[in-house]
Amino acid sequence: MVEQTSEHNPTLAEAADAFLSNLPPEERVKTQAEISKFVRWLGLSRQVKDVSPVDVASYGEHIIPSAVKPLRSFLTYIRKKKFSSISLAPHLRAKKTYSKTVAVWQSGQVQATLTAQGYAKLEKELATLKNQRYQVTEEIQKAAADKDFRENAPLAAARERKAHLEGRIKEIESTLNQAKIMGEGQDTSRAKFGDTVVLRDLSSGKESSYTLVDPREANPAKGKLSVASPMGKAILDKEKGQTIEVVAPAGTFCCRIEDILVLSTKGQVSPQ
Repeated sequence: MVEQTSEHNPTLAEAADAFLSNLPPEERVKTQAEISKFVRWLGLSRQVKDVSPVDVASYGEHIIPSAVKPLRSFLTYIRKKKFSSISLAPHLRAKKTYSKTVAVWQSGQVQATLTAQGYAKLEKELATLKNQRYQVTEEIQKAAADKDFRENAPLAAARERKAHLEGRIKEIESTLNQAKIMGEGQDTSRAKFGDTVVLRDLSSGKESSYTLVDPREANPAKGKLSVASPMGKAILDKEKGQTIEVVAPAGTFCCRIEDILVLSTKGQVSPQ
């Protein structure tokens, strides 16, 4: 249990295990998949205290409305347990246009603009997922050997994993087929797609760095911020030294752009 092993500074994985263990069995089954995806996206070994409102709000850009309730329950739990000093639950909202956006992406009507590293990472992920197909197929076959399908949780879990796997493979293939590799921009005075921006939160004084990327590459836990997110939109086309105001679900906060690092054609960053 998290409360016994790392009460004050648990990782997301530990906090998730503790949260799920306190739920009734039926509710745990319904909730576990969404909690697991959220924790993997942010980082299993990441400490809960390091999760920011930006991380949570950005994750909301990638989920469907039905995923909000269980995730907010988890975020409320970690606040109640004082694993985090921030109330993160209010920052989680699913985009209303999520379903329509995903449909357009998968139909190939919208072209992704990716960094060279992002393109290579997707290629690597695609190869890994295709290799996992065989493993998942074997899991389904083994689980199906149990003829009592009514209570066959392993079979249901394997089928769900297979569905997620195939969906992600199709999504990546569609993205790679339509992707445009980002080139080095000519304007180096303002923050643009691909640049890494160093921000200072004016209320806390804390500094953080984010690289502006396509929504398909977004992962704030790894410093990759979607240009379609509220903060991404606020940063774009701003200069070093400017103060930006970001309107988040739980309120408005201000940051100053301390530095802008330009992505070179070799995938390295250099100060403007």
